[in-house]
Amino acid sequence: MKTELVTTLKRQATQILSDLHSSGEPVLITEHGKPSAYLVDVDSYEFMQDRMKILEGIARGERAILEGRTYTQDEAKKKMKKWLI
Repeated sequence: MKTELVTTLKRQATQILSDLHSSGEPVLITEHGKPSAYLVDVDSYEFMQDRMKILEGIARGERAILEGRTYTQDEAKKKMKKWLI
C-alpha cells in the first residue's frame, strides 16, 4: 500500500488521485508520522459499503438465532403471506 504525507497530498493531489485511479491501490495518508486516513477510489468504497451491509445483515441473523427469534418455514410463510402472491 502506498503511503503519503498529508502535505504531499495537499501539493500533489492531482497526481496522487491519478495514481490511485490507475493502480486501484488505496493510499494511506499520514499526519505527524501517524496514520490519519485512507484514500480509496469510489468503486472500491462503494463495494466495501455494500459488503458491510451484507455482513451486518448476517450478524443480525446470527443474533436472532442466538436469541431464539426464529420461525419454522411454515410460520414464516404464514407471516409473509400478505406479501407473497
